[in-house]
Amino acid sequence: MPQNSWSPKRERQYEHIKEGEKERGRSEGTAERIAAATVNKTRSEHGETKEQRKK
Repeated sequence: MPQNSWSPKRERQYEHIKEGEKERGRSEGTAERIAAATVNKTRSEHGETKEQRKK
């Protein structure tokens, strides 16, 4: 599920979050959704997207 626009660092972050969520008992799909949302939020906050998230 990692996006093409993600850097290698963000892909590693995605995998790390996804594994952590699975260890907490989340399903594969839920863990992927949470990880992707977290990475996208972080990218937005750090100005790595076209539209930056307001803090």
